[in-house]
Amino acid sequence: MSWQWMSKPLLGAAAIFIVLLLARPSAADDPPAPVIEAPAASVDTGAHCRSEAISPLAAPTPTTLVQFKTSPFPYDGEIPADGGRFLDYTKDGKRGHTSPRGFLHLEEEAYSDRRSLLYMPAGFDLSRPEHALLMVFFHGNFARLHQDVDLRQRVPLQLAKSGLNAALIAPQFAVDIADSSAGSFWQPGIFEQYLAEAAEHLAALRGDPCTRAIFDRLDVVLVAYSGGYDPAAYALAVGGADRRIRGVILLDALYGETDKFDKWIGEAVGGEGSGFFFSAYSDSSRAENMALRHSLTEQGIKTEMSSHPLQLKKGIVDFLFAGSGIDHRGFVTKAWVTDPLKAVLSAIEGFRAASKSVEAAHPINPRVGPPERPIALSPSIAARAPHIRAMTSTLPAPPPPAEAPTVGTVLPALHEEKQ
Repeated sequence: MSWQWMSKPLLGAAAIFIVLLLARPSAADDPPAPVIEAPAASVDTGAHCRSEAISPLAAPTPTTLVQFKTSPFPYDGEIPADGGRFLDYTKDGKRGHTSPRGFLHLEEEAYSDRRSLLYMPAGFDLSRPEHALLMVFFHGNFARLHQDVDLRQRVPLQLAKSGLNAALIAPQFAVDIADSSAGSFWQPGIFEQYLAEAAEHLAALRGDPCTRAIFDRLDVVLVAYSGGYDPAAYALAVGGADRRIRGVILLDALYGETDKFDKWIGEAVGGEGSGFFFSAYSDSSRAENMALRHSLTEQGIKTEMSSHPLQLKKGIVDFLFAGSGIDHRGFVTKAWVTDPLKAVLSAIEGFRAASKSVEAAHPINPRVGPPERPIALSPSIAARAPHIRAMTSTLPAPPPPAEAPTVGTVLPALHEEKQ
């Protein structure tokens, strides 16, 4: 077989291959490959919740102490005021802190409780989240959550009687001593993290995890009594939850950090802000309240001195002098009226709970009647105190410590009224 004879079919095949190659479009002419986008991260809004999970509660949840991972204490960071370490001494191998009044307190006794008190009244309704709130309560000095916030000051009961559509969260700060330290709430963003964890615990307490996403976006009303001013000021200044804070209520609580409250009011209440601010005070904190009001007036922010039925809504800045001789320690339960916290919460507009009798709303005192309308204040409220008394003079010796309930247990009901 000759080479010439074999070359003919080979040359023909090569020609066909070249024609096909030239006919093929170039890479530049190829249509672009389809872009496959990663599915967007799903945002849990709680929309998938069953109606039973978000409808008004037929009965209250128990007042319960829950252990938190994000909590004010323990804390071993810096003190913002001076940059010093919070745990500044060691005794017998145990660390502690020197309080602002010069007393030494061991960490394990005063600064290690991670618990918060949680509660939801009967009628609490999540079906319309824009009309529901989280009420965050910051206690004062010489306080334990069960003994003082729940039993002595009756904070859960006053919330239930107010008719406010809100769930209660109350973190433990320094335990039963004279110290207003904010602990980890001094640090940027920690208060926001605390609220996120609280949403998880509240959903568990409500009995349906799907509600966590709803709790995590509810607006917040921040209530501080006495020494609670310090964590409240830092929650507003660096807490990271600005967009959620609807209002601030101070109950004889303005003893410092006035500039932080001043700044928050200017940004969140003044101008086009949607928040409100209310501060009721006795002789004890009168000087700081007058200083704050004067500063706001100079900035052109309108303020009120309450001598009318309270109305707390967008743009309101209200100060109320409770009168001379009011006991600072009993301010949460008896000031210008009995149960002043209930009176103030009743005045918050736009967040009413489903109508329920207080007998169904809280098991502590079934003899109490239904929630009252906002209370008209006595003309005597406008009286002026002749002098300012120091805060320390209003604080009696702390009561003997009570045995702390175990975590997660239902707290016992109050069987007698205590001031």
